[in-house]
Amino acid sequence: MKVVIMESLGISEEELNARKAPFEAKGCEFQSFAKTTDKETLIAEAKDADVMILANMPMPDEVLAACPNLKFIDIAFTGIDHVGLKTARERGIAVSNASGYSNEAVSELVLGMALSISRNMRQVEDRCREGKTKDGLVGCEIKGKTVGIIGLGKIGSRSAALFHAFGADVLSYNRKHHDDAADYVTQVSLDELLGRSDIVVLHCPLTDETRGMIDASKLALMKKSAVLINVARGPVVNSQDLADALNNGTIAAAGIDVFDGEPPLAVDNVLLKAKNALVTPHVAFATKESMTLRAEIVFDNLAAWMDGKQKNICL
Repeated sequence: MKVVIMESLGISEEELNARKAPFEAKGCEFQSFAKTTDKETLIAEAKDADVMILANMPMPDEVLAACPNLKFIDIAFTGIDHVGLKTARERGIAVSNASGYSNEAVSELVLGMALSISRNMRQVEDRCREGKTKDGLVGCEIKGKTVGIIGLGKIGSRSAALFHAFGADVLSYNRKHHDDAADYVTQVSLDELLGRSDIVVLHCPLTDETRGMIDASKLALMKKSAVLINVARGPVVNSQDLADALNNGTIAAAGIDVFDGEPPLAVDNVLLKAKNALVTPHVAFATKESMTLRAEIVFDNLAAWMDGKQKNICL
């Protein structure tokens, strides 16, 4: 069985070799490649593979269609919208993800962004380095604020717990009511959440329903003092509408870890130019601990699939 690892899993070579060893003992052959978006290169690398392992790099339908032996796609990521699922469905290719690996990492970055924006950390650091004071930059606390979480899955629930621990009131909006939500979470409509929240956090998947969900009309429902934090998927938000809302004072600030495309971004990206935007290059999921957990899940997925007991089933 040939297994191709299409991009780095973010762990050391020693750890990777240790995880591959039990499979190699059973006759599996592994090949690892550097991340690329060139379709011809991807096809050349994967055309003979039985199993493909990748993280968040795009994997188009055209590439999967050119891999006649492919039987299993093992995605080292939570979202799967970057993979050619149309071809996978048509070909009966099994797909699993690494759901759960970044629950802590993503929720902690959300809290970090909220704290940084609330306390003007970037601005006051600049002031301090310039020999100036905090004048005009007194921040505010999370305690007593209302935090609205859109998407109360495992990561959203962990973010809710962290904000609750800080003394915030927590609202959530989901397509379906969560019967198992914590008792400190109040489930409301999307419009009510946007209107009442001081901090709005996006944790929802990218689907046909959520694409462009946060647009000018939804941003207009938010408080002028509100903060939007997006660690979900970039296209859930209309980028130009968000930039306009920041520049026009419709909302106060935003923390943005995801964009319409993967970083590196063009320097003229509208969100990089927007006022009061704290931006990070899609790092929410990436901690040493989460990378190790991710690799553990990926290779456990592989073992389970080989045993005919697929886990973390997406297809």
